[in-house]
Amino acid sequence: MILLRSVIYFVAMVVSVVIFGLAIALLGRFIQDDFSDRVATNWGRFNLWMQKLICGLDYEILGLEHLPADGPCIIMSKHQSTWETIGLRGIFRPQQSWVLKQELMQLPIFGWALKFAKSIPIDRAAGRRAVIDVVKQGKARLAEGRYVIIFPEGTRTAPGQRRKYGMGGGVLAERSGAPVFPVAHNAGVFWRRRGVKKYPGTIRVVIGPAISSSGKKAAEITQLVEDWIEETQRELPNSAY
Repeated sequence: MILLRSVIYFVAMVVSVVIFGLAIALLGRFIQDDFSDRVATNWGRFNLWMQKLICGLDYEILGLEHLPADGPCIIMSKHQSTWETIGLRGIFRPQQSWVLKQELMQLPIFGWALKFAKSIPIDRAAGRRAVIDVVKQGKARLAEGRYVIIFPEGTRTAPGQRRKYGMGGGVLAERSGAPVFPVAHNAGVFWRRRGVKKYPGTIRVVIGPAISSSGKKAAEITQLVEDWIEETQRELPNSAY
């Protein structure tokens, strides 16, 4: 039953990508302001609703009040599954710019929509050049009052595991002076990184208080983010049952 519900949701998600993605791709260039942002956020919220309806997968969030209601910030999140790329899109306010691998921009419909959602594509194999791109594009998006969202580990990790945290977000924080908010969650328990099944339950998302970047070097900022996220991860439920 879990597999069947997961497949039904997957089909529904693909259909939603086509519908919402085409709306952004076809109308985003003509309707300015935050049209594309609002459509993308509504796509995330719609999928959160479908996950609960079809799969019995819900979420709870702690610390949302820490984020600025308006104004820029950098959000650095744990990356365990596909869920957070959908869920956080629907949870945060619409003005978001995500740092993501440039290959996603080449996908039909989805990639077109990412362009109008003011994403920040990078070549993950470019090393130092990728950090420069994050800083250049990230500062421009922060100047527009947007959230810049980064997965510092670069790729998905299984629950209980960790990877080396990249310096891109820390360098952006140092150069821009924007506050940084760490995010921990246990989405990978319910939606595994290489799995099809979405297990019923409640994902817990925790947003930490602001980490000031004033007077700090990138390495210190990154270490503070890593320490908070990994410490909080250990306190989250690591079983779906």
